[in-house]
Amino acid sequence: MKTEDIKNICNLGTGTMGFGTALLFAKKGYTVRMFGRSDASIERGFHSIKATLETYKENQLVTEEEIPEILGRIKGCTTIEEAVQNADFVIESIAEDLAIKREVWKKVESLSGPDTIFATNTSGLSPTEIAEALTRKDKFVVAHFWNPPHLVPLVEIVPGKYTSQETVDVTWKLIEKIGKKPVALKREALGFIGNRLQLALLREALYIVESGIATQEAVDTAVKYSIGRRLSTTGPLETADLGGLDIFHNIAAYLYADLCDVKEPSELLKKAMKEGNLGAKTGTGLYDWTPDGLQKIKKTRENILIEWLQKDKIMTF
Repeated sequence: MKTEDIKNICNLGTGTMGFGTALLFAKKGYTVRMFGRSDASIERGFHSIKATLETYKENQLVTEEEIPEILGRIKGCTTIEEAVQNADFVIESIAEDLAIKREVWKKVESLSGPDTIFATNTSGLSPTEIAEALTRKDKFVVAHFWNPPHLVPLVEIVPGKYTSQETVDVTWKLIEKIGKKPVALKREALGFIGNRLQLALLREALYIVESGIATQEAVDTAVKYSIGRRLSTTGPLETADLGGLDIFHNIAAYLYADLCDVKEPSELLKKAMKEGNLGAKTGTGLYDWTPDGLQKIKKTRENILIEWLQKDKIMTF
């Protein structure tokens, strides 16, 4: 299988991630069969796609004329049999449950051609463990799109123990072709790259609050107005080089010993879980969320991410 041979995409899932991947492939000219468990889930998926296309249009990321063409490339399917028909590449964004993924992938493989590439959009499960249900393990890979997938460029490509280099290479080129920014891991690791870094930062942020060093508002403000600004153009290793490795070595020499190194979730997270305060989706988490406040921060995030998409067209790093 070569990247140019891929014409038909099977997209498993219509939710937060699934609708986004279906849109991204259709936007770049691919025929997409989008699987949902019911007509209602297909309808929700198309509703999200249409709303995103309107946002794209308002920000000159698509034209009015392109919208019906993009929608016309996506067909909703309520059976895996129909969704997988003639698929060259399958992207899956269903429940983060190992048993469910194995069951679905075993069925997908039985309905697929010998050259079809299988990609899971898991955010952390082991590709080796998921692929245990498959015969053609060499065709299985992680393609982890970041949320929201229609706005965040990164896609982490993660090989399992049996994944062939050809599968990694073809997936990389396909992800580039749909306008995303792929990075490939040399080997699989829990959390891949992004979530390992994100959770390391979250662990220290929670520790700072729990230890009484600063308030949660101060922590978030410090990140947004310092490293948050800088990390969008220079990653942590580039930042170290630019600042001077001698400086960072000296800071690490005295600071590492004082950083949080706990091996289980923080007491703040445990308390919130016990009380059912799960964040924005329940109205309360580390912060209290009003409908207006939630809408405002989501819109601000969307606007900033769109600004970056527009800048990505003219800038390279």
